[in-house]
Amino acid sequence: MPIGDLCAIGAAIVWSFSVILMRIAGLSIPALPLTFFKIVVAIICFAVVLTFQGQLWVSGLSTGDYLRLLASAVLGITLADTMIASALNRLGASLQALADCVYAPSIALVGLLMFGERLNTWELIGGSLVVSGVFVGAAMTTEVKSKRDLWIGVGLAAGAHLIMAIGILMVRDIYTQHSIVWVSGFRFFVAALVMAMGVAITSPKQIRRKLFLGFQRPDTWLTMIPMALLGPFLATLLWVAGFKYLPAGRAAIFNQLSTVFIIVLAYLFLKEKFTPRKAIGTALALIGSLLVATH
Repeated sequence: MPIGDLCAIGAAIVWSFSVILMRIAGLSIPALPLTFFKIVVAIICFAVVLTFQGQLWVSGLSTGDYLRLLASAVLGITLADTMIASALNRLGASLQALADCVYAPSIALVGLLMFGERLNTWELIGGSLVVSGVFVGAAMTTEVKSKRDLWIGVGLAAGAHLIMAIGILMVRDIYTQHSIVWVSGFRFFVAALVMAMGVAITSPKQIRRKLFLGFQRPDTWLTMIPMALLGPFLATLLWVAGFKYLPAGRAAIFNQLSTVFIIVLAYLFLKEKFTPRKAIGTALALIGSLLVATH
């Protein structure tokens, strides 16, 4: 299997484990401090890798490229990651998988509009099976607290993926030409800085609670540190590598498998029900991904 396919599928697997841990951590830590915690841990990891690789911490990008990276970080990390954490707290792992169905179509649409990339027939068929499988598998989920939480959560999750698609593809050429580690680390640094500035301006007296709660709760670190290592750090590297080596739509189809993995992991670790409908959905998605991978 080509390196791009492996990275895209690997990103889906690693991200799925991170989501389960995020769901557990979210029971104790609100979305904003949880997101800030995992971003800071990711920044430390990127800095360590850059140091061991002997890479410079400053790159010779043009002003325009830096501005695009700034916008990409604010959209794809500061805003989208916080929205995903907030949605997860409202929906739970399985039900959020339903809203995640918008991810692959969003990436394919943005890829078409920005780069003119089109999926071939087999990729369209496989992608349809993946999205259909995700929809079928995630339809039977645990109940949420209220209809308001349901609609707000679905809206947050769906909106986050659309914003994330724009954020990552608007700097795709920079990822292609420069170090994935450096570009990812820079985006996370900007995201953390913007988040801290936003809280400092809007709620200066509550900055410790709104930003640093995760660091003040050692009892949650056993969950939150692996969550940050798997998600913002490792999954991000694999995710970006997938877009570096694959057309956007193909990478997104493989990434969408994360929803199937989340359903299975939610059953194993969160005790959410694994119904026959979820089993059918899982099978459809796996068949779809195989069609894409072999054509």
